[in-house]
Amino acid sequence: MAPRTAAADPPRPVSLAAAGLPVRVRRTLERTLALASEELDHGMERMLIEFERELFRLADHARHPGLQSGYMQALHSFRLTRADLLPRFMIEVESMLAGVRSATEPARVPESPDARPSFRNLSLVDESVMDEDTVLREVASRQEGRSTLALHLLGQRFGVLAGAPAFDSRRLPLGPHALCRAIRSTAVALEISHDARLLLYRMFDRHLMTGYPQLLDRINELLADEGILPALTFVPIRNTRPTPVTAPVTAETGEDSPDPAAPSPRSAAGQDRSAGRRPHTAWLGEAPDADAQDSDDDAFAMLQQLLAGRRELIGKLRADSAPGARQQLSTDDLVQTLQGMQALPAASRGNLAEVKRTVLARARQHLGQGSALQPEDNDTFELVGLLYDQIESEIHADAPTTPLVRELQLPLLRLALRDRGFFLHAAHPARQLLNTIAESAARWSERDELDQALVASLHKAVEEVVSRFDDDPAIFSRANEQLQQQVQLQVRKAETLEKRHVEAAQGKEKLEVARLHAARVLEETVGDQRLPRFIHALLNQAWADVLTLTLLRQGEDSEAWQQQLDATARIVSSCAEDGSPAVPELTGHVEASLGQVGYHADEATVIAQRLTGKIDDSEEDPASHTELAMKLKARVRLGEDKVREQKPPPPPRTPAEQAHYEQLRVLPFGSWIEFVTNQQGDVVRRRLSWYSRITDNALFVNQRGQRLAEQSLDSLARLMAAGQARLVTAERGRLVDRAWQAAVNALRSFAGRGDPPPTTKAPA
Repeated sequence: MAPRTAAADPPRPVSLAAAGLPVRVRRTLERTLALASEELDHGMERMLIEFERELFRLADHARHPGLQSGYMQALHSFRLTRADLLPRFMIEVESMLAGVRSATEPARVPESPDARPSFRNLSLVDESVMDEDTVLREVASRQEGRSTLALHLLGQRFGVLAGAPAFDSRRLPLGPHALCRAIRSTAVALEISHDARLLLYRMFDRHLMTGYPQLLDRINELLADEGILPALTFVPIRNTRPTPVTAPVTAETGEDSPDPAAPSPRSAAGQDRSAGRRPHTAWLGEAPDADAQDSDDDAFAMLQQLLAGRRELIGKLRADSAPGARQQLSTDDLVQTLQGMQALPAASRGNLAEVKRTVLARARQHLGQGSALQPEDNDTFELVGLLYDQIESEIHADAPTTPLVRELQLPLLRLALRDRGFFLHAAHPARQLLNTIAESAARWSERDELDQALVASLHKAVEEVVSRFDDDPAIFSRANEQLQQQVQLQVRKAETLEKRHVEAAQGKEKLEVARLHAARVLEETVGDQRLPRFIHALLNQAWADVLTLTLLRQGEDSEAWQQQLDATARIVSSCAEDGSPAVPELTGHVEASLGQVGYHADEATVIAQRLTGKIDDSEEDPASHTELAMKLKARVRLGEDKVREQKPPPPPRTPAEQAHYEQLRVLPFGSWIEFVTNQQGDVVRRRLSWYSRITDNALFVNQRGQRLAEQSLDSLARLMAAGQARLVTAERGRLVDRAWQAAVNALRSFAGRGDPPPTTKAPA
């Protein structure tokens, strides 16, 4: 294994007092540090407690003494150095802030698609280092996606403090990448094993970074109060006036977008994070972003007007709506009646319309024939009914978790009658609970492999709500919290499995790139020189594998690679018609190199002698020549597991296909794609885990992180243009949020309203 090139040592941490900053800047950063310290202290303490507890649990449940000893050693080392961890971490944080005016590293420039890959850093990397880097990079990227707006605002404000352009999230002091670097540096002080550090990073993600979006908001508020861009905001503006700009291709339909202000494929893929156009990257059942409820508030205000107009219209159409006093069932009595019906089997209760008729029938027995529901309660019935109608249209009737969706209907109705926040907030615990269960019913069918552990958790959550809900909404919070813990466990398992597949795909790409480079080197070295046909075959097969392996292990700038380049030139020279004979040392070098790529000693000797001109074709037995040629043909090349098929080049892309192709090449990893599976329009979601900008190959996994298939971005773009695949955007990510919006649109259609919300009731 080649040693990694050591990076330059970072500057020693400095305090704010010693940083030489202007007085106002220093004072502002000191206040920022105090705020960050207050928030991070609590999270760090929870992290350390949980980390120690988890180490003890792992040691207690270890399957063999060696593993138990390792965990106990890590626990012992942790207890000895625990007191130093928090101060070291805060020193790192203060150093970030103190170096705000020296953080001049430029933002990473995207690589040109046509640029040749560089091999300067092509070397084998310590797997443990790669694991830690990968875990922390995923933590940072996840927080980056959840706090895009806050990071954008903070980057602008820190740019003012630094007297420099705005910071991107990778260079931002107190940014997610900076905090991950801080915990990485701090973990060294614990002197624990690699596995224990990975566990620490998971605890860091779970306990410290959970409140990270709120920390960013507080820091932004603090800097605004200090006069650092106090009026800075970022609100996406909807352009309603037509413009002559050509509309781009949308991700959903592949047709021209009717909205002139719709983002371009590039901005939709990753640069415009403000609207629902950004790709959906969350796993099944994950909680929504904090800003996912922005549109709900407006929607509910509009609903109140739509429902009022709807009630007025229906009242005018009904024959029995003559003026007169009507006895209205109180909300308390309604909830009590529904609670009694909860004990009945879901099949006997029927849908919400039948439940409503049963409630009214019972009410009229006690209150008279003129009894009715209160208008607000009636609206709640209608809203929950509309929401469930949309959910039912997306879930599979035969999915194992579909009955759970229906079991939740009555408890959710009872909750909505008391708590209208169920309609208001996408992050409402009951709404999260319903979404997780509904998504499982939509994504899992009987023909799919189920995650039995998560299915059991779904059943447990619904059973707890159904059996214990007594109008206290806290039961939904507890059930959802327990379920989300299981969801996060499954997400981590899926991410771990996905990471393995991505690493394998990256290794495969690395090998392919090395092959291409080796082939190009051979072609350039041979040039116009005339070589025997069999020598050409030996160079392009046997010696090409040698070059490929050297490039992978040592890199393009290594001495070993230069030696192989020199050997290649000497081989070509010795085999050319007018070339000079090779020296004995070259034959030995070639033979040893062939042995490193798996050739047997006798084969390596014969091939080396041929490549160096020790054996002439005219002097060799034709049978042995044929035998060697057959062995080479049957031999599996370096990294190959099957013979590659030579496919004809695809036809040129259409403008729509090209637009989708450009969009795909800037998508963030983890974006979800929906594929149409049959003529009925059924779809299946696949996660675009990784794609190569060099080979154009894309890797897809399912909801459990299991590898499904690889295909090219070109073929995917053609499917999208044909309407057989579409990008899942944030606005289409969560099933319940999507169903809620569809319910709103249904009400608009009923009222004959356009997109703008009505400001008055329907005319008399």
